[in-house]
Amino acid sequence: QIQLVESGGGLVQAGGSLRLSCAASGRTFSSYAMGWFRQAPGKEREFVAAISWSGVSTSYADFVKGRFTISRDNAKNTVTLQMNSLTPEDTAVYYCAAAPSDRIQYREREYDYWGQGTQVTVSS
Repeated sequence: QIQLVESGGGLVQAGGSLRLSCAASGRTFSSYAMGWFRQAPGKEREFVAAISWSGVSTSYADFVKGRFTISRDNAKNTVTLQMNSLTPEDTAVYYCAAAPSDRIQYREREYDYWGQGTQVTVSS
């Protein structure tokens, strides 16, 4: 079992940056691939970024490439999402998720554990 708690969301102007953090409980954090998803109002939840259990491999949705960076610290049981050059289209609730896999996962159904989400609002 693993529990996830996101933090770091908030209101930022377009062009600004935010750093989301996800704190995980459980001793097996390093056995999970981690991902970030987001859900904007009226839209389905979508994949944003993911990182393998070792942190060696990462993957990003096309709409965040070059702007967002995912990283993890297995010693601290945390995964972060650094978000730069934010636009109003990035406004959404951002979710951290854990998949019992050593490889990057892209589909929601591969993730067994989810955080409660943190709101990111980007003003124009």
